[in-house]
Amino acid sequence: MAVFVLSLLILSSFSAIPFTYADSGMIGVNYGRIADNLPAPEKVVELLKTQGINRIKLYDTETTVLTALANSGIKVVVSLPNENLASAAADQSYTDTWVQDNIKKYIPATDIEAIAVGNEVFVDPRNTTTYLVPAMKNVQSSLVKFNLDKSIKISSPIALSALASSYPPSAGSFKPELIEPVIKPMLDLLRKTSSHLMVNAYPFFAYAANADKISLDYALFKENAGNVDSGNGLKYNSLLDAQIDAVFAAMSAVGFNDVKLVVTETGWPSAGDENEIGAGSANAAAYNGGLVKRVLTGNGTPLKPKEPLNVYLFALFNENQKTGPTSERNYGLFYPNENKVYDVSLNGKSTPVNDNKEKVVPVKPSLVGQTWCVANGKTTKEKLQEGLDYACGEGGADCRPIQPGATCYNPESLEAHASYAFNSYYQKNARGVGTCNFGGAAYVVSQPPSKVWEMRVSNRALKWI
Repeated sequence: MAVFVLSLLILSSFSAIPFTYADSGMIGVNYGRIADNLPAPEKVVELLKTQGINRIKLYDTETTVLTALANSGIKVVVSLPNENLASAAADQSYTDTWVQDNIKKYIPATDIEAIAVGNEVFVDPRNTTTYLVPAMKNVQSSLVKFNLDKSIKISSPIALSALASSYPPSAGSFKPELIEPVIKPMLDLLRKTSSHLMVNAYPFFAYAANADKISLDYALFKENAGNVDSGNGLKYNSLLDAQIDAVFAAMSAVGFNDVKLVVTETGWPSAGDENEIGAGSANAAAYNGGLVKRVLTGNGTPLKPKEPLNVYLFALFNENQKTGPTSERNYGLFYPNENKVYDVSLNGKSTPVNDNKEKVVPVKPSLVGQTWCVANGKTTKEKLQEGLDYACGEGGADCRPIQPGATCYNPESLEAHASYAFNSYYQKNARGVGTCNFGGAAYVVSQPPSKVWEMRVSNRALKWI
């Protein structure tokens, strides 16, 4: 991606957030649309302009959105979804057509500056990892063919789960099985095209899973004692900095110390289930307000002090059709009615708005016997797939046993794989309230699974091996 030099200047509240150019880092916003109550794209563009938001990231190339963004002055990152990767990898004629129909026809009126090829592909349960680099190369070749490669960069957002080690940051390393087949060739392509590695980083997940070990102030950019990296002696005062430097260290370890990085997703939920420790609008305001202040300093991370932070907040709106725990539907800066969820002021102090979840305590596992989470066979395939994607992705479920050739790959059905993933997520989260729902795609049962088990789901047998 081109060098980002956009900075965020907060006036006195979130009702006026102009994004202006300076020597500091850049802040943009993710515009997700997994909801049935969002404003029309034209109204969204007006909201963006009113708030002074000059950069957004999309998860597709929806024509109504790209058309509404025409002549708005807003720079746009678009995405080629994971489900298109196999076709994009197989044939450059496919990417030629895709670029012509989804990119070329909208520019220059719509200012598209980058393409995210896939999203968190390494944890995609559809096993699309092998298609990633060939797809990226074909998209790049298509951009060259249409003389768009100088103005439009390519990359692919990776989750922190791509790392085998992230603590201390100096020990950051990629998972060994990813390095040769995909990490090195991807980074080589990014280097050759002067593009940034896109990284999705959420201190909230790390804090919620390790609240007994991680200071909340450290996660929220507040005053704290900091943590010294035992490997290189560098001191960290924010968890996000540590996460970013772990990725830098991992890139350096495979010989790509010169590739730059942009955080394509980061945020904090304004609401969550009872076991989602730290979720709440006060903490969300503190995180995003602290992040804004952090970006405005113009300083980089301890490992890369001269590289400004470039970040896309997640997300513009609360999205009511997202699956998973309550937090997934509450990352928005705005409600769908365009009212702000919370205030963020220039000095980084936060004012919660109608928040009753600031103090969240973990819920104890059920004491009424063991329980398990299985897929609801009566729901749609789309909901099952969305739930499976979340559980194996951001949810952090262990989905290795349902990969091709692994012990629980058979039976090869969406329902069986979803049941495995849902239960892994449910048990990982101590069978907490709300962790077996996935938008109605799952429910709790009291029958214990064994090596080979059968249970009735929607009046048909589910064999889980």
